[in-house]
Amino acid sequence: MFDRIKTLIERWNEVREVEALSQRDLADLGMSRSQVEAFVRMPHDVPDRVVAMARIFGLDENDVKANHAEWLELLQTCGTCKERGACSFVLDRSHLSHPQDCSFCLNAHRFDEKAHSHA
Repeated sequence: MFDRIKTLIERWNEVREVEALSQRDLADLGMSRSQVEAFVRMPHDVPDRVVAMARIFGLDENDVKANHAEWLELLQTCGTCKERGACSFVLDRSHLSHPQDCSFCLNAHRFDEKAHSHA
């Protein structure tokens, strides 16, 4: 219970920091205020999940982060996913998992397209 309260307070502080960002700060980030707020509210493990899922498709971290706008879209999509349990199962199996095991992943088609364009 204490950890949940602590997390809520941290998130509240993060949202306040986002509200304090100037338009120039947002431009430097290449994001809108609503995008930054959405990222603050999403589970903190989302970037790691995106990179780990991409690895199943044969991509590395540099591949998925090469295009900033695309990286933000991958994060945003992952952050809205309701299949965290299935995702955790596949990611826990890491090298035993294959792209066909990831049909639930909302980013699977993007990873697949990117992997085929690198081949």
